[in-house]
Amino acid sequence: MARAKNVLWIMCDQLRYDYLGCTGHPTLKTPNIDAMAKRGVLFSKAYVQSPICGPSRMSFYTGRYMRSHGSHWNGWPLRVGEPTLGDHLKKIGVRNVLVGKTHMAPDLEGMKALGIPPESMIGVHVAECGFEPYERDDGLHPTGRPRPKYDEYLRKQGFEATNPWEHWANSGAAEDGSLQNGWLLVHADKAARVPEEHSETPYMTRRAMDFISEAETDGKPWCLHLSYIKPHWPYIAPEPYASMYSTDDMIPVIRSERERQNPHPVFGAYMDMRYSRNMARDDAREKVIPTYMGLITQIDDQMGALMKFLEERGLLDTTMIVFTSDHGDYLGDHWMGEKDLFHEQSAKIPLIIIDPSREADATRGTRSDALVEGIDLAPTFVDYFGGKVPGHILEGRSLLPLLRGERPSDWRKVAFSEYDYAMQDVRLKLNQPIERCRLFMVFDGRWKYIHASGFRPMLYDLETDPEEFLDRGDDPDCAGIIARLQAELFDWALHPNDHITTPREKIAAYADNQLQVKGGVLIGIWDEAELAAIKDGIAQRAKL
Repeated sequence: MARAKNVLWIMCDQLRYDYLGCTGHPTLKTPNIDAMAKRGVLFSKAYVQSPICGPSRMSFYTGRYMRSHGSHWNGWPLRVGEPTLGDHLKKIGVRNVLVGKTHMAPDLEGMKALGIPPESMIGVHVAECGFEPYERDDGLHPTGRPRPKYDEYLRKQGFEATNPWEHWANSGAAEDGSLQNGWLLVHADKAARVPEEHSETPYMTRRAMDFISEAETDGKPWCLHLSYIKPHWPYIAPEPYASMYSTDDMIPVIRSERERQNPHPVFGAYMDMRYSRNMARDDAREKVIPTYMGLITQIDDQMGALMKFLEERGLLDTTMIVFTSDHGDYLGDHWMGEKDLFHEQSAKIPLIIIDPSREADATRGTRSDALVEGIDLAPTFVDYFGGKVPGHILEGRSLLPLLRGERPSDWRKVAFSEYDYAMQDVRLKLNQPIERCRLFMVFDGRWKYIHASGFRPMLYDLETDPEEFLDRGDDPDCAGIIARLQAELFDWALHPNDHITTPREKIAAYADNQLQVKGGVLIGIWDEAELAAIKDGIAQRAKL
């Protein structure tokens, strides 16, 4: 009996595209992730649908753009009834399981209105974004928030505190032993107080292994979303990773004084955010970036342990493995901190996919420059499991053809991303009404156009200006390019996949079969002869 297919979908939080060995970082050690790239396809132009955790993840989990699923900010729930990957996989008998972070918030009001108890089977499915929550941990646990299972785990290991997550895993210690708050950038160069084996990243790896071991008993296919919390802040790492890298390992900062001279109003407002002003400081970068690199190497070591675990169980031959991120991190580039805007450091993500199928043998170890979006993973998984991709719902495209050496002639020519800054004080600085705090990116592989409601556009030519230093949004020589990409945005905005309750096949059949002559409904027909001809045409088409 053939073993069931599985998908292991690994996501890091806030991992930049260029902070892996296989994507070009000269000093960062990621041998296990690099080995994964040699076994699969590395996509060099993969972009998220929003450069912030919640909306980006909701796009991954629904296979739909932010404009379609409606979750515009962290903690904004998906409305009850919004189809998710879990819904599509459930129909074909596949478990959709979570270990780690989702940033999902339940639509409690919608559930209440429909009489769905949150603790019910349906309630859990809806509240957890279509995932079976083997262990959910969104990774931010300041005092006063609901406590994770990880707290209980730390206490069992002898690490007592009111808030073990913060006290041990995300705080350092000064030379005199005093506690140093890991939230503060100034302490990013201190080692976390927790021993490495008990830190968050290996803990989540072990929990993923626990699920896989348990799942082997029933033989049911699964899609496991292993969603790591790191290298997202708090920027603090346990030893040996805390001291693994130094300032000598840092790549040069990517920024120019030109960017601060009469910047676009939105860009200027973000450069003035507190986290941007601080991360633009050289001393902040020198403390944060070596730690950020250490956290990535820790994840890489866990990839080695995880791949060995799968190999020992013979699962590498049947498991599609995906390694990616929900967005990047500016790390002081472009005078910015955090993410938010659409420079490559923020909107571009690493994406490695290992398709174990024989059909993918020819592409192993290759790179694809096809424009890929985060929403493409959901249809890829449905396709891999042998299901029919519901194209009237999913707005992404299956990547299986690209993984198997085929590039469809109609592959997308542009990628889209969106951002809504209504929740930030940037809105107040710019005096923008809530409904106009919208940014849209259109990228054709060379030109990156950013529509900013209420302001002039931004435009970057990544062929002549790969660092994105020169904004040509007000350059009259670029008017034709702007018009072309505006037209792409206009067409995209006008044609969402919003027929989610009615498949295209049903729509096509309705028109094709002239249903107005069925059931005694006769609209606009002249006489019996015309009616007979219509019925005969329907009958003939039915035979085809």
